[in-house]
Amino acid sequence: MSDEKRVILVVGAGDYIGAAICRRFAREGFTVCMGRRNPDKLEPLASEVRELGADAHPFKLDARSEEDIELVFAEIEANIGPLDVVVFNIGGNVRSPIVETSTRVFRKVWEMACLAGFLTGREAAKYMLPRGGGSIFFTGATASMRGGSTYSAFASAKFGLRALAQSLARELDPQGIHVAHLVIDAGVDTAWVRERLKERGIETIKDDMLMNPDSVAEAYWYLYKQKRDAWTFELDIRPYAERW
Repeated sequence: MSDEKRVILVVGAGDYIGAAICRRFAREGFTVCMGRRNPDKLEPLASEVRELGADAHPFKLDARSEEDIELVFAEIEANIGPLDVVVFNIGGNVRSPIVETSTRVFRKVWEMACLAGFLTGREAAKYMLPRGGGSIFFTGATASMRGGSTYSAFASAKFGLRALAQSLARELDPQGIHVAHLVIDAGVDTAWVRERLKERGIETIKDDMLMNPDSVAEAYWYLYKQKRDAWTFELDIRPYAERW
């Protein structure tokens, strides 16, 4: 891909990991496209990206919708530039005892964390394959590797996303497209995680015991910069104090 105008799309550009990825690639001169169901929440992030000297393009995007995915990819490719990197960064972390997990909740989590990943990966491949290059990255979690108690919906979806990423890597890597799966085996330093820790009676959190979203973004930059003779498919990251 040309260094003159490199374009990244972050599907699931939330306030923490997604935003950090956008900022990290913006600092390297990327044109940053970002998708989220509520586009109004993207305006502060778009302003940050522009302050870093990069172009920012926020999109209203429900990644569970095939139509939304197709329209956003088509708009970027036609009017912004060829996509060099696509990051799928949607979670769906829901905790619920199995007897209280409704079919609706299970299906919604699967649609968010697995189906949406399929739609994103497939659409990225459609555009990247003719060019013979590009990167497609997926954000995984501890639940990608083992199903925890009361996380049946989330673990099922994340297991599925990991399998999808493996399949895409085996199909697309030989055609010049780097597919990688990043396992975040830790709590990320977000307001939601801190609130859950307080509920468990943990008031004091030492430095670096939760993962900084900027560190996740740095891992994605590392994956992007890898040479083709040493591509990583799966990278797992965790703070020094995390048990595993």
